[in-house]
This record gives sequence, C-alpha cells and structure tokens, in this order.
Amino acid sequence: MNATVATPQPAAAEIAAPSRIGSVDLVRGAVMILMAIDHVRVFSGVPAGGPAPAIFFTRWITHFCAPAFIFLAGTSIFLHARKHTDVSRHLLIRGAWLILLELTFLRVAWTFNFDFRHYELAGVIWVIGCCMILMSLLIKMPMPFVASVGVAIIALHNLMDPHLPKLLEGMDSNRFSGLWKIMYVGFFAGPVSFGSDGPNLMVLYSIVPWIGVMAAGYAFGRIVTLAPERRRRLCLMIGLSAIAAFLLLRGFNLYGDPRPWHAPVAGRGLPALLSFLNTTKYPASLSFLLMTLGPVIALMPVLENLRGPVARATSLFGRVPFFYYMLHIPLIHALALLVSKIKLGYVSPWLFTNHPMGNPEPPQGYAWSLPLLYLVWAVALVLLFLPCRWFAALKARRHEWWLQYL
Repeated sequence: MNATVATPQPAAAEIAAPSRIGSVDLVRGAVMILMAIDHVRVFSGVPAGGPAPAIFFTRWITHFCAPAFIFLAGTSIFLHARKHTDVSRHLLIRGAWLILLELTFLRVAWTFNFDFRHYELAGVIWVIGCCMILMSLLIKMPMPFVASVGVAIIALHNLMDPHLPKLLEGMDSNRFSGLWKIMYVGFFAGPVSFGSDGPNLMVLYSIVPWIGVMAAGYAFGRIVTLAPERRRRLCLMIGLSAIAAFLLLRGFNLYGDPRPWHAPVAGRGLPALLSFLNTTKYPASLSFLLMTLGPVIALMPVLENLRGPVARATSLFGRVPFFYYMLHIPLIHALALLVSKIKLGYVSPWLFTNHPMGNPEPPQGYAWSLPLLYLVWAVALVLLFLPCRWFAALKARRHEWWLQYL
C-alpha cells in the first residue's frame, strides 16, 4: 500500500524553524522519567494508590504518562508525514512491530518467565501499535475529519457508562466478547482466551479511547508547527480549557467518569481531594484525559524556554522514547531482583510471576518503603542515561531504515 499524506502546508511565516520541537522532546522525556516510577512500583509491592497521600500521589503522578505518550505519538506521526511519503505503509509496519515486541520481548521483560500459554499482556506499547495501524487509514482523511473523530471518541465514549454493568454481566455468553475487551471493556471482564487452555490475553489498554487520543495528537501536530507566539497562545487556550472542563464536569459529577467522587463517610474511603483526583484510567475516562492532557498541553509553552543540564537530560530521553522504554522494563526488573537479594537474603519467586497484572499479592515482608522505591527509580535513570545518549548520537549521525523502528 502506497499513500502520500496530503497535509495542507501552513503559510511560510507560520512554520517553526527547528527540525525538532523542543517542548515535544521535553514533555516526552518527562513522561519517560515519570513512567519509570510506576514500573518500579510494580516490582516493589507498593499498592497502586490508596488513602495515604504519599502512596496515592506516587501512582497519580504517573497517570500523565500514557495520555501524553500516546497523544505525542500522534503528533510525531504528523511531523513525520511532513518530511516523508508512504507514511501509511510505515505506520502499518511500525504498528505490527510494536504489537510483536509487546507480546514477546516486553512480556518476558515484565515476568522473567516463559509461560506464554497462560499469560499475555496488551499494554501501552500494544495499544500504540494498534492505534498506528488504524492511523494508517485515518491519515488519508482530511485533517478536520481526523481531529473531529479524535475529539468525539475522547468526549463521547463515556456515554457507554450506564450500559457497562449489563454488558459485563453477559460478557461470557457474548460471541463478540473478545472484540469488546480489545476495543473497550479491557480486563474487567477477564482475559481474551484463544482456546480452552490459552493463550490468554489481558487487555490493560483497550483501543477506545486511545485511538481518539492519538488522532487528536495528530491534529495537534498542526499547532506545534505554527509560529512560536501563536503556538503558545493556542496551547494555553486548549490546555486551560481542558482543565476548566475537568473541574466543571468532575466537580459537579456531571459527566465523564463512571466513578463519581465523594467525601468520605464516617472516616471510610478516600479523602475528598483524593477521591476527586481518582479518575478512571481503564478505560481512560474523559475526566482522566482532561485531567492529564490539559496540564501537559498548557505547560508546553513554558517548557520551550527551559535550558540547563536537567532540561538537556530530559530532552535526551524524549528523543529516544521507545529505545528507553525497551531498556527500562528489564533493567527495573533486574534491579528488583538485586533489592530482593539484599533485603531478604534471597531472590523472591514472586518476582517471576506474571507482572504487572497477573501476579499474586507480594509475600509477607517483601514490600518496599517509598524511599527505597524512589532510590531504585533514581538508580535506574542514571543507568539508562549513557545508553540513551549513545543511541541518540547514533540516530543523529546515521539514517539506516531500521533505526526508525527503535
């Protein structure tokens, strides 16, 4: 399939001069850094949130990662299409490659076991691959159509909320149950089973609403190529509008999340602020996406002017996000084995179970303290810096076709 993306070109005065958009690299780099916190948490035995503010925000701060990562993947497609032809074919191949790596290399990196028959994980790399394959068709459409589809999916998919209990109740008898799980319901109705004895696919990231996020990010690419002042103005307007919409819809429990927030009753439940921020990630609700993408977009103009060693290191990770991702899972897992050996005197068999979704509760006495979690996170970042710098330099001086798939 050969297709040239017909993207209308802005006026010359509106084109940003740099070949790379610095704020995009900075946001992507920050996302990669924060993402590692949650992936260290997976192997630490620390729960994914809870009533204690320190534990809650350890998880909550990483909620910005997947939306920004997938949104900016769409933006990168737009920027790629400005310089290349045959983009649909590229997206088809790259999407299939990401799905393959999720189900093979990353599956082993998460688990350090080879029980493929009973456990496969459809994680964030899987859904990016699926969305890229769908985007190979969407980019053939006019930009207003792509933008409208993206925004509509993000804004309207929560209309399904009242129907989900009935749908989940009859899921096992629904002949389209596997498709429902992959497209929207996700893991709540159990894995997608291919045969009575597996393999079983746990769908952590369903395609909806993430295809909407990627399509919206693709349309956002038009904005990041505008002249700096206009770009900053539009980013602030879009970002602050999204934050305002979140505060209004969530504040009055009007629409946008299947779990209304509420104040604790008789001291039970999350504190009011934490309940308000505890939006639904699987599948990502409108409130979740407004809460996360709004601040990211609003901050992009601020990030454009950041300089110094921290900004440079962050941008470095943002220039090689997939390479970083492929390295950081097995590295963090290996560090967890080392921590277990030091802390317990042996490597816990729990670390070889089906992380991050199919694993049992951690054994008694295994769970780490939060300071230890953040120490391991910092060590992982230091160890990742040199290989990422090497690969960024390699990409800058060489242009073999295979490098674009890493």
